[in-house]
This record gives sequence, structure tokens and C-alpha cells, in this order.
Amino acid sequence: MKTPLLFAVPVVLLSAAVSAQDGAKEKSTAVLDTDMAKISYAIGMKFGGDLKKAGLDLDMAAFSAAIEDMLKDREPAMNQEQIGQAQQLLGEQLAAKRAAQQEKGKAEGAEFLKTNGARPEVKTTASGLQYEVLTEGTGPMPKATDTVSVHYKGSLLDGTVFDSSYDRGEPANFKVNGLIPGWVEALQLMKVGSKYKLYIPSELGYGERGVGEIPPNATLVFEMELLEIKAPEKPAEGDAQTITIQ
Repeated sequence: MKTPLLFAVPVVLLSAAVSAQDGAKEKSTAVLDTDMAKISYAIGMKFGGDLKKAGLDLDMAAFSAAIEDMLKDREPAMNQEQIGQAQQLLGEQLAAKRAAQQEKGKAEGAEFLKTNGARPEVKTTASGLQYEVLTEGTGPMPKATDTVSVHYKGSLLDGTVFDSSYDRGEPANFKVNGLIPGWVEALQLMKVGSKYKLYIPSELGYGERGVGEIPPNATLVFEMELLEIKAPEKPAEGDAQTITIQ
């Protein structure tokens, strides 16, 4: 992980932070009556959201004091050696947290897939992919090299939706062999017009690293409709074409 400022905390734009909030949450008391107040609050939202995602429960008094010291050009309360020690401690804490997440995801996924795979409507392939046929289509089946148009919703085992073409209001186009292994396999089992529910083990998804809102070793659940196999793009006039002689 890179360290763009002081500590190894990723700074990510949190567009989700401005989404609809749970009405039960306590409302902010911030006064945003100037442009700079709004800018300052937006920066704080982004940084605070990243800290929450990283699972860091900071001492806010010390955190605020450090920012104020830097802005007012005061002599810091820590020297470079102490800062290095703090960075090392943070790294150890984050590594321990990630290891715990990996172990939790692995155990939860194994238990879920064992129970889910016992349901008669669920089929399990040799790779460990599980799928349920919701609608069986009648069209052709894509190859790994095809580009397909799909509608899908992806969620974690707790029901958290991390991506959805339905929410965006339009299907997505993907080249089959450019996707996670679970999708590559599943799409080649489907006919155009099919709708499947997929249960993808972490090793066929994003593995022990995870990505974005997907934690390490997460088992993923997808509802996916195969809408179309896209026609290959024709080369522009004058482009070289390769002819294979059988």
C-alpha cells in the first residue's frame, strides 16, 4: 500500500458518502455557511470515510492537534523516529486486521457453500462454482473470446449489494475471458435469454485480497441475465486481416 501522506491510509473519493442516509442516524451539526466550510467538510467526509473503511479508530484529539500543528507551522510533538515507529505499528495493526478478515471470509464462505450446495436446485461444478437456473434461455452459448451483454446484481453473503447494472439502468458489455474466473465459467454454461443465480467461491472471485467493497476471501452472490452475444467488430476499411487456412 502506498503512503501518499503520513500513514498508509488510502484516500479514495467516497461518492457513496453522499447517498441516502439511514433516517435513524444522528444528524450532523456542522455549519456550512461559506464555500470554504463546504470544501472543508467535503474533505473531512472523504478522509473520515476512508478511515472508517480501514477500520481505524483514531484518537481524534491527537489527530486534530497534528493537523493544527502542521497548518500553524508548530514544532511537531513527534520526531521522525517516533513517526516511523507509529507507521510500523499501524502497518502491524492493519495486517492483523486483514488476516482476521481473510480467516473470517474463508470460514463463512466454506460454511455457506456447504449448506447451499446441498439444496437440490443448486448445481456445483468441478471448480466449486455453484449456480441455480432461474430461467433457461434458448439462444446460443458464448465462447470465452466473445463479448456479451448482461444485466447483473452482485452482493455479499450478508446481502450488501456492491454492484448492479440494474441500478445503473443499462446492461453491461464484457469480454468473457476478461472477467473473474467464476463469471468466465458461468457465462459459458448459459444460453442467451438465461438468468442464473451464481454462488462464487473467493478463489473464483477476488481471492484473499478483495477489492473495493468486497472484503478478503468473500464468497460472492450474483443474479445474472445473459441478454446478447455481441457481433464482433468489423475491421475498418484498409485494416489488415488475418486469414486462417484450415
